[in-house]
Amino acid sequence: MQLGRFAHIHRILGVVLAACCWFSVSTCSAASRLTDFLGKAEPTELVPGADRFGPLQGEPAIAPVYRKDELVGFAYLNSEVSNATGYSGKPIHILVGIDPRGVLTGLKLVDHKEPIVLVGIPVQRILDVMNKLTGTDMASVARGDARPPQIDIVSGATVTVLVMGDSIVRSATKLIRSGRIGTQDPSAAAAAPPLRKSLAGGSGEIRDWETLLGDGSIRRLHLTVADVNQAFEKSGSPAAAEHPEQGDPEESFIEMFAADVAVPTIGRSLLGDDGFDRLAARLKPGQQAILVAGSGRYSFKGSGYVRGGIFDRIELIQDGNSMRFRDRDHTRLGAVAAEGAPELREIALFVVPSGFAFDPTEPWSLQLAVQRVINTRDKALLTFDLGYTLPEAYIKSEPAPPPVIQPPSPAAAPAPVSGAAANPLDEEPLWMRIWRGNVVNIGITIAALGVLTLIFFFQNSLVRRPALYTWVRRGYLAFILVWLGWYANAQLSVVNVMTFANSLMSGFNWEYFLSAPLIFLLWAAVAAGLLFWGRGPFCGWLCPFGALQELLSNLAKALKVPQYRLPWGLHERLWPIKYIIFLGLFGMSLYSTALAEQLAEVEPFKTAIVLKFVREWPYVIYALTVLAAGLFVERFFCRYMCPLGAALAIPGRIRTFEWLRRWKECGSPCQRCANECPVQAIHPEGHINVNECIYCMHCQELYFDDHRCPHMIQVRLKREKREALSSPSIRSGKGPDTLITAGGRPIPGLSAEAIAPPAT
Repeated sequence: MQLGRFAHIHRILGVVLAACCWFSVSTCSAASRLTDFLGKAEPTELVPGADRFGPLQGEPAIAPVYRKDELVGFAYLNSEVSNATGYSGKPIHILVGIDPRGVLTGLKLVDHKEPIVLVGIPVQRILDVMNKLTGTDMASVARGDARPPQIDIVSGATVTVLVMGDSIVRSATKLIRSGRIGTQDPSAAAAAPPLRKSLAGGSGEIRDWETLLGDGSIRRLHLTVADVNQAFEKSGSPAAAEHPEQGDPEESFIEMFAADVAVPTIGRSLLGDDGFDRLAARLKPGQQAILVAGSGRYSFKGSGYVRGGIFDRIELIQDGNSMRFRDRDHTRLGAVAAEGAPELREIALFVVPSGFAFDPTEPWSLQLAVQRVINTRDKALLTFDLGYTLPEAYIKSEPAPPPVIQPPSPAAAPAPVSGAAANPLDEEPLWMRIWRGNVVNIGITIAALGVLTLIFFFQNSLVRRPALYTWVRRGYLAFILVWLGWYANAQLSVVNVMTFANSLMSGFNWEYFLSAPLIFLLWAAVAAGLLFWGRGPFCGWLCPFGALQELLSNLAKALKVPQYRLPWGLHERLWPIKYIIFLGLFGMSLYSTALAEQLAEVEPFKTAIVLKFVREWPYVIYALTVLAAGLFVERFFCRYMCPLGAALAIPGRIRTFEWLRRWKECGSPCQRCANECPVQAIHPEGHINVNECIYCMHCQELYFDDHRCPHMIQVRLKREKREALSSPSIRSGKGPDTLITAGGRPIPGLSAEAIAPPAT
């Protein structure tokens, strides 16, 4: 029997995959990686003008770079200093050049296994973004005098670019803070006695606006229309420069002010006595509050506040850490109390959350993001900093007490110290920053998953209303395609499966899976769905490419495009193709991840969803061919070619519940559900093959329909017959099976021909 043969195939696949997961791969020693990769770069590529590398120094290793006998910089491998694990689960190796003062001088990508860069997005496009980091003074970042540089995002390669940029910044900062790079005279800093700073107590005297502005209690950022246009012209984006701000060049674009109003003198002057007292009662010990005010044509609050409670145009930055304020931190003010204050269009009071390590005695900045719309899809972004340093009059400094030396505990081993000071960038992993920056998208995704869960749990009530269900399904698929796929690029792939399996063999780490929040959430939902419903929730509802196929098929049917239904024997023999493709890709990934990821282009997901068909013509033609086949055979790719569907079908057999109902007549003799299943997942014998079912619920519509399901038709006719017999009636004489009610009207359908199931 065909079913038995396929069950046997699934068992074999399961055994093979289980055995593969125990297979271990040897990895190269990290100690020799810098030596290996230095041979792939010329000294002048990393430090301009250099002509040779010196011997390696220290651990992690750095190589001095010389011009003749003059030390002009250092070279190191980012992956040896900080985490550089990309979306593939493998490190992204970048040689970094940095001069003795701590300024980045050059970068070279020497090895990676990133699938998004391997095929689809040119490597040069990634390198162009990375090269913008050269010239950055990382010593200032390490000291906290400047914020970490932000790199442009490459659509379709967000995680890869963020990981690369983050590893470069973290590694440089860590080496500088360790004293190995960027310190001209480390002994001089060590000789100075450490000072402890704190806010000085004060009476809270009242000062006018000009005095506060003059002594630095209030800091100002002023940009004219000309300033902003010139900044975009110098940004290197011709498209942004072609869309300048209109109006008088000398017109004020924005004039923004900031002040720390938790300091009594500043707070009482700007908020008034009552306002400051209310604020002081609200603040926790040591907590700070910042007043931000502005005027001009540009709003510092931005539209994100309306969308999700986040002020997306201003960011508080100190010592390499940053945060954006939320609505719960915000209080709107109508005016400031200081005498002589100008008229300000927007005044906001922000309380710095206690979870953000903020020291008012140290410099900080408020970064303003200025966004320019280029077209309906692309935007350009520039940032401007409003630096703030609290005047010395509000700060008291005193020598720090000598450290208390505790005798070592015999039970505890001493912890190794890797540097002179902790790097604040290391306190928060990259994935956490990515999640914080995607709060709105994460919320929308969780809500969409919640809606799908409700659809599944209340499916019986929904499918009893076929017209409503049809529009609910089409609307959901449209949302998945447009928002989740084309906008958020959250398309799962068989590459994710291979990456996960390889990570189990080479050292599992949650960080690189968490670096793509929406992908992580979808995989978590798929894992839960496999236990309840099998692969159907993803393949039938959450796959953007699957949604594209089905919506195009609906359009084709509306336009009367001929639909072809493959003979069952041929259809059944085409099923295993996708399992063979998946098994081949998985086996290849054990040999070469890079090659397997290139072969995974059998999935047109990257072309049609992630890159939106903006790609080399062979890939576009392939994707369009697959979609064209789906116009005549619904979900052609899903049925016969999708390796991801095959990967999900194997563990999907462990589902716990059976949610799809069947009558005993299904398959014998009735074949209606089997004939109408969009993907032919119902066997002629009547049972549903969960490995092929996409959970479209069409069979459940028929199950409850007493005008289309033969079983339900008979139930309805029997019910109507009982109701008719229970009321006054007489035989009409027109036939033994025709009943006439008291009103004289016949009950239609009560004939042997109507009750019998349709021919199959």
